[in-house]
Amino acid sequence: MPLTAIQVKNAKPKEKQYKLTDGEGMYLLVLPAGGKYWRLKYRYSGKEKLLALGVYPAISLAEARERRADAKRLLSKGEDPTTVKKIAKITQNQNSSDNFKSIAREWHDKQKAKLAEVTARDTLSKLINHVFPHIGTRPIGEITAPEVLALLRRLESAGKVSAAHRTKQIISRVFRYAVATGRATHDPAADLKGALAPEVTRHHASITDPKQIGELLRTIDTFTGTFQVKCALQLAPMLFVRPGELRTAEWEEFDLKKGEWVIPAEKTKLKREHLVPLSTQAVVALKELYRLTGNQDRIANGRKRYLFSTTQKPMSENTINKALKSLGYSSKQIVGHGFRTMASTLLHEQGWLSDAIERQMAHVEKNEVKGTYNKALHIDVRVQFMQAWSDYLDGLKEDKEGRVVQLKRA
Repeated sequence: MPLTAIQVKNAKPKEKQYKLTDGEGMYLLVLPAGGKYWRLKYRYSGKEKLLALGVYPAISLAEARERRADAKRLLSKGEDPTTVKKIAKITQNQNSSDNFKSIAREWHDKQKAKLAEVTARDTLSKLINHVFPHIGTRPIGEITAPEVLALLRRLESAGKVSAAHRTKQIISRVFRYAVATGRATHDPAADLKGALAPEVTRHHASITDPKQIGELLRTIDTFTGTFQVKCALQLAPMLFVRPGELRTAEWEEFDLKKGEWVIPAEKTKLKREHLVPLSTQAVVALKELYRLTGNQDRIANGRKRYLFSTTQKPMSENTINKALKSLGYSSKQIVGHGFRTMASTLLHEQGWLSDAIERQMAHVEKNEVKGTYNKALHIDVRVQFMQAWSDYLDGLKEDKEGRVVQLKRA
């Protein structure tokens, strides 16, 4: 006997799931938890198959019967209703040029040339891991603010508040790009102001006390890991470049005779070449490292020659921090980026020209026109304080009694 609307409505859950048959292969599956699902059993190419017709009460008895009739029409034409349904879903969502994932990848492809490598990689990683699984296949013009908030709350509830804010910024930029290209009318992420827990600003841990710096440098010299990692630890405080620039450094960027390292624009945060004068101590350390990783045979076939790696991959992102931890320094005491804070703080305290220090730190004024950027600005002063800085570090390392060592001015 066919079902009635009253039977469907009054169907109660039992200890085990059960079926209420309507006829022609269609039935209502009632689960112990209370869910009611329309199903259609049919045969195609000699095999029994099952088609989901929807969930009650969103899909009524009458609507389920209409879907059964549609499936029967497809079968009469020799088509498999399950296959047709899958193709329709793929066409509507995954292959749509206007879904969030497609537009986000399009935006990222246009932006990655302007971003530092590590930033571009982190941006795409956040999209793939935290955004695409939730709204990737949704038409971008239909995505609502609550949908965006729901995926951000997953990060927030996991204690990743900073990641939630960063992901929100990325999503917002994708929407602004979609608006600009005529595929969305507004940015729902912009409506979430104040919806997330406030982000706590955390500065990179560093050591700026001269006596403690001396202890750190002496401890670095006791490092028993690989030679190239030990060299990286020794060069990091002398050069105080960004960690990503140090770990991806290649021998082709160095001129040891001139005492210069020119970091290519594509590796820098500001996408501008950056000149690093090398002290005599840095050159000595680099020459020792060259014996291990600078072998000329590696130039053949376009192979890269990374300073701190004997393979075709640069030193990994967390190597410096892990090495510091192995020496007894936690991430609350100092991290790789902290060597920049160390140098900037003490160079400013010692009275060196602030503009020269900021240029060596690759901190460029926001209103500086890119075309006028001069990587050699204040170079005479920078050469002087880079040598004085290495001399100062040597003095701190040798000063085991904790006496005050001054950073000598030229």
